[in-house]
Amino acid sequence: MSRPLSSGWLSLAAGGRVDTTFVVVDRSPSMLQKGQGTPQSKLEAGLGQLKQALGLLRSNRWVLIDSINNQPIEFESPEALDELVEVQPTSASADIPSMLETVSEYIHANSASRSEVWILSDVRKNDWDADSGRWQVIKDSILELPQTVRFHLLAYPQIDGGNRAIRVTDVRRVETSDGAELLLSLRIQQSEATEGTAKVPVQIEIGGGRSEFSVDLTGTETEIKNHVIPLDGQTVKGWGRVSLPADANPSDNEYYFTFDQSPVRKTVIVTDDPQATRALAVAASIPAEDGVKTDVETVSESQLDTVEWDKVSLLLWHANLPQGALTRQVESFAKRGGEVIFFPPESPDDSEFAGVKWAGWQNLDQETPIATWTGDRDLLANTRSGASLPVGQLKVYRYCELEGNTIALASLDGGTPLLSISLPPKDEADGPGSPELAAFNPYYFCATTPGVGESSLARDGIVLYVMIQRALASGAGSLGNAREFIAGAAPETVNQWNRVAGSIDGLSTSHHVLAGVYEGGERLSAINRSESEDADAIVEESQVAGLFQGLEFDRVDDQVGSGSSLLSEIWRLFLMLMMAALLLEAALCIPRQMARETNSVTPTPTTAERGMAA
Repeated sequence: MSRPLSSGWLSLAAGGRVDTTFVVVDRSPSMLQKGQGTPQSKLEAGLGQLKQALGLLRSNRWVLIDSINNQPIEFESPEALDELVEVQPTSASADIPSMLETVSEYIHANSASRSEVWILSDVRKNDWDADSGRWQVIKDSILELPQTVRFHLLAYPQIDGGNRAIRVTDVRRVETSDGAELLLSLRIQQSEATEGTAKVPVQIEIGGGRSEFSVDLTGTETEIKNHVIPLDGQTVKGWGRVSLPADANPSDNEYYFTFDQSPVRKTVIVTDDPQATRALAVAASIPAEDGVKTDVETVSESQLDTVEWDKVSLLLWHANLPQGALTRQVESFAKRGGEVIFFPPESPDDSEFAGVKWAGWQNLDQETPIATWTGDRDLLANTRSGASLPVGQLKVYRYCELEGNTIALASLDGGTPLLSISLPPKDEADGPGSPELAAFNPYYFCATTPGVGESSLARDGIVLYVMIQRALASGAGSLGNAREFIAGAAPETVNQWNRVAGSIDGLSTSHHVLAGVYEGGERLSAINRSESEDADAIVEESQVAGLFQGLEFDRVDDQVGSGSSLLSEIWRLFLMLMMAALLLEAALCIPRQMARETNSVTPTPTTAERGMAA
């Protein structure tokens, strides 16, 4: 256990009643990692430490901020801390800066005087978002307070090198001459590479039946593509689970999935010039997978009322941005899970949608390549084999400027955004890790078109085809009766559904944050941890310290099963303080009489003696 040395801990040891004590609890899946030789998890160990240590301190008010609700919840005493429903494990990622924003807002709103903030976390990068500008805002809001606010971090940064995680990357039900089969693709990761090749047993459960096969794992990651699982010809819809043998972190040893007959992947193209969007129609009409059916419908804005939106996967908009009733129609479609890509019309007006608008066409002096693009995610991500799309080979001759709150996925040489995604309004999401943002379906804006004289998107068609097919597949995922959600981003209507499978116990009101399979009527939904939870990178200690620079901050690093005690740490400092006080008291009590006597033993010479000396 590292030892905090700042005066904040000494003042705690010295006593004094605190007005408000906040307990900020990270309930993310990685907090379920167990210690070596003990069944106790990081979350359980940390709660036990806090329960014991905070019981020693005095506070007028105890407030819990957990990573799921992110709302202040008052509780009576530390003795009840580990029994609260709001500190139980979940499958949803945490957003630490958002939780600290809630702390700051509470202090400002309630005029709390002296406050202590205790943070329990394993300091994973995906939960802390350490590069976010929100940290500076948090510091500024705390520093402007006249009262004292101290921060204490109880950290569990240890990573188990032997931990493995499994994830389903794709699942498809396809018809065959013998009936049907499931094509299952999955990825296995491990924290540290092992020498040679390891045989990893993978168990698959479908419809109550179980099977097992071995995967060769070399390095830190391996992928299995289209593993064939025969299905009964009458099995149209169902669910399954893949799992690995138990290790230190049970939260990433299994992954749930659902399957159903593939719905027709329908694309609607909105345009007043069908000839200009012909390349888009072709890219959307050719299925990228066997057994998938596609359909393309081209309409004008005035014909949108005839569209059967509940059957549409992708909306390609090549017209002025929607306004009025059309805005609500498009927003409803995107909220349901449909994908939308906007392309600039020939003569854009001043209309605005989702905080974004076209600002006018610009002609380039010469053909300009795309210089940078996001290759690790989204529409332009690398292929499953790791190969990059030939985005850099595209040429742009003309583009339409874009104004608004967006993030560029691809930019021209010079920095001009070519493909962007919109961001939600600031009042709809607390930050990158918030459930609101995870559930938000972004709108894509492509600043050029495949038209001749504008770009080579049609001529060099691979990028356009992949981009359209990925958006189409994503939108199709919102159709049918089998769906998958990220924990924390699932609709809360799932809380009303029956739980079919899952390994984490919890109340029905927590279904949307617990991995498992849920059934509601004819629908099946699988909920799993986010992909970022499989990355075990932590925020370096120096960077964490920098996040709190200027604030009163202390840190203790604990390890599950170490036998160390946060309470003993506080008492150690208390004893040090007492010893220092006793030594000071002893020094002040040393008799000074001897010094005065020494000064008095030298007699003052008489007049005669002074004369003799002369």
